[in-house]
Amino acid sequence: MFIKIYNTLVVILYPVLIRRYIEKRKKIGKEDVKRFNERVGRPVMKRPEGRLVWLHGASVGESISMLPLINRLLEIYPDIHVMVTTGTTTSAEVMAKRLPERAFHQYLPIDNPVFAARFVRYWQPTIALWFESEFWPAMLSTIKRKNIPLILINGRISNKTFKRWQQFEFIIKELLSCFTACLGQSEEDAYRLRVLGAKDAMCLGNLKYAGLPIPVDTEKKNEILKQIGKRPLWLISSTHHDEEAKIGRFLRELKEKHPNLITLIAPRHPHRGPEIQDCLRDEYDLNVALRSKDEKITPETDVYIADTIGEMGIWYEISPIVFVGGSLIPHGGQNFIEPSRCRDAVIVGPHMHNFTDAMARAKRADAIIQVNDVIDLIDMVDQLLKNKELLEAKRSLAYNWATGEAKVLDGIVEKIQGYMENENS
Repeated sequence: MFIKIYNTLVVILYPVLIRRYIEKRKKIGKEDVKRFNERVGRPVMKRPEGRLVWLHGASVGESISMLPLINRLLEIYPDIHVMVTTGTTTSAEVMAKRLPERAFHQYLPIDNPVFAARFVRYWQPTIALWFESEFWPAMLSTIKRKNIPLILINGRISNKTFKRWQQFEFIIKELLSCFTACLGQSEEDAYRLRVLGAKDAMCLGNLKYAGLPIPVDTEKKNEILKQIGKRPLWLISSTHHDEEAKIGRFLRELKEKHPNLITLIAPRHPHRGPEIQDCLRDEYDLNVALRSKDEKITPETDVYIADTIGEMGIWYEISPIVFVGGSLIPHGGQNFIEPSRCRDAVIVGPHMHNFTDAMARAKRADAIIQVNDVIDLIDMVDQLLKNKELLEAKRSLAYNWATGEAKVLDGIVEKIQGYMENENS
């Protein structure tokens, strides 16, 4: 009943209110004007022949997490094509660069039953794989009505969302009824999905653990290594405001114990590079070089700020010790799985609530080092730099855990194959 009411209201309100909102989005650059036809379900691109697997994710994070699954499906089924839909211009740009052959991007239509029906009728997908937690009633109900298998991948229901949906149980139950199966990121997510009314809800693991290796420009990497020489180094990655200052206060003390030490900093937001440079130089008298200004690492350089985009793979690959930021402050942490896959000894601070399930799994494998504060952090880095055996052990534990977790992809693919084979029979 809810979906019928929703669809009716959307059709009535679109010319009056929704279209005005969309026009505003166009003016501020949030809509791709050149490809806006896709947003109303009128694609220009010709549908490829044969079976079409459709994957949808809200934005950049979800679309990147799809890539290992896309590659595996294309490898298993040489006859299929893959369509990825997202709703943001940024994700469209990312996908244009990273999608393999036989895969392409389209914008998801605005959630209007007319546009949704037009879109599904044109593309005729064999199966739809929906990522995380973006539930659009018009599109989901259209997919269900066309009897297309619809699987929720990496379903995520936060505690806050769970409590909110429990107040509107009749709505979420109807939305979840559109899914043929629901795969939660964690056992907790799968449990919440079941409570809210999902059928065939289970946890096969978090697909983000199966991420592809981060690209590395070998030429640039070798250039950096030449500048560093044999100096010991460590990396502070994905830092947020105030974390660099907290750590910078102790860098001179750490360097007294390790005279040739160089500290690399790759801030979460690269535009903050000059601000960080000024802080460390003026407040702590450190010699700081900035990559965005093409400043080189010299024997006098204490800190090198990697304030660039698309080079994180270089820093993870050359640094044996990595501290992952967003965790010394109550931000909730950043992705620590990527440096683990690069065989780094990974340290995080006390605030890692964005990665509760991953942290629990990593701790059980002794694959992560969690410190209470910046003093503990500096002490741990000192220990790892002094004790090569401890460093190697921590690097191996992190790598073995991360590569083992990547096997989650096998279980998810097997589940999808069941529906692909049934469709083909």
